[in-house]
Amino acid sequence: MEYEFTKEDLKEIEKIKAKYPEVMPATLPVLWVAQNRFGHVEPEVQRLVAKTLGLPEAHVHGVATFYTQYYKEKKGKYVLDVCTCLSCQLCGGYDILEHLEKTLGIKKGETTQDGKFTLNEVECLGACGYAPMLQITNDKYINNLTVEKTDKLIDMLKKDEEPEYEEIEMPLRKVK
Repeated sequence: MEYEFTKEDLKEIEKIKAKYPEVMPATLPVLWVAQNRFGHVEPEVQRLVAKTLGLPEAHVHGVATFYTQYYKEKKGKYVLDVCTCLSCQLCGGYDILEHLEKTLGIKKGETTQDGKFTLNEVECLGACGYAPMLQITNDKYINNLTVEKTDKLIDMLKKDEEPEYEEIEMPLRKVK
């Protein structure tokens, strides 16, 4: 497949480049533009970013592969990153991950046959006080997860209804 940025993407990239005295720091935000456009930054997309910025392909590849938020392969429409770091483990993160594997019929690292969901196990998402939690496609955090809350989330996403924060959020636990 031949990847190309749209005119709108190129305008956005020029605005990004204008923010920096050199082009190299623009790599991260331009990779976001690419991922938003194509859904991933597999090697062909990385080459496009390098060419567009006039940077070595090795630099763009190094940045893209360093950060887990950049998808190096095609993913489902909704990428569910379930945190299993210590806080989330202790609060049931693995239980949520296993429940999602059963519910979606896939294992971590896989995508459903219909291309709707990709399920990942990830390290800390930086919201330990709200464990267990997951992130939807590098965007919304859903925290204080329970099986019921997770089922509600999956039902919403199956209908392409992305939850607003307050629709799925539970109040903070009170510390005694």
